[in-house]
Amino acid sequence: MKTSRRSFIKNSAVLLAGTSLLPNAAFAAAKASEIIGLQLYSVRDEMKKDPVGTLTQLAGFGYKHVEHANYIDRKFYGFTAKEFKKVLGDLGLKMTAGHTVLGKNHWDDSKKEFTDAWKYTVEDAATLEQLYVVSPWMDESMRKTYDDLVRYMEVFNLCGELCQKSGMKFGYHNHDFEFGEELNGMKIFDIMMKKLDVNKVVMQLDIGNMYIGGAKALDVIGQYPGKFEMIHVKDEIAVGTTGKYESAILGKGIIPVKEVLDICRKSGGTKVFIIEQEAYQDKAPMACMKENFDIMKKWGYK
Repeated sequence: MKTSRRSFIKNSAVLLAGTSLLPNAAFAAAKASEIIGLQLYSVRDEMKKDPVGTLTQLAGFGYKHVEHANYIDRKFYGFTAKEFKKVLGDLGLKMTAGHTVLGKNHWDDSKKEFTDAWKYTVEDAATLEQLYVVSPWMDESMRKTYDDLVRYMEVFNLCGELCQKSGMKFGYHNHDFEFGEELNGMKIFDIMMKKLDVNKVVMQLDIGNMYIGGAKALDVIGQYPGKFEMIHVKDEIAVGTTGKYESAILGKGIIPVKEVLDICRKSGGTKVFIIEQEAYQDKAPMACMKENFDIMKKWGYK
């Protein structure tokens, strides 16, 4: 996970807080119920400069589903929910999911309810006809102690109930710390999997981020079969001899991406596959997104 992406998520959270209120042969081929999409942070600069033009190009590549990473002052990439829904619809695109941080400031513990700002987040997501509202970060203040984490997992479950009222699901997207940090002798990820109500909250497993945290997707999916309705499809490459990693075109790095996807399809319970690439190794981001989509098609995901 690159620092720029983490900073982007944190900054977005601050801005939001300040708003006004089967058999082998069967799973080898793509299933009609599967969704293949793109996390728009992958083309963040392009979306900032020309969101409509960028989305038009992505639709031309064959993408039909996208996941946003920009919701500020009740607008998506500068458009209201109704406006953006029309933009997407005119291009034959659907906003399957969206990343908006659920912070501790969005829960009023004295009233035992969510703030207006967060209620608007869910309302606007419903207007876009999202299937999932995904929080892509958890502030350190929410996980200082085991009890802190458990308390906020209860809030996550309540958010799942809130989203269900609008026909959606709440989700959480992992980074690396969930696998690299422990509380009471347990990895944060394992605590979350134990405390979250899977009927209300979906864990969006990022198969690249977790590697950086010292975990392997194949092992985790085997540990929690059927628990990963949606995943972030990502590959990672080493950056020189620094011991750090950055994302890359699928199949070009150290993650056995196709093997992971096939296991997700077979036993992970996965229906939504969201491509994400945050670094490009001197290639044009849009060219990378076309190549990623073509690779997914070649692997039988389309």
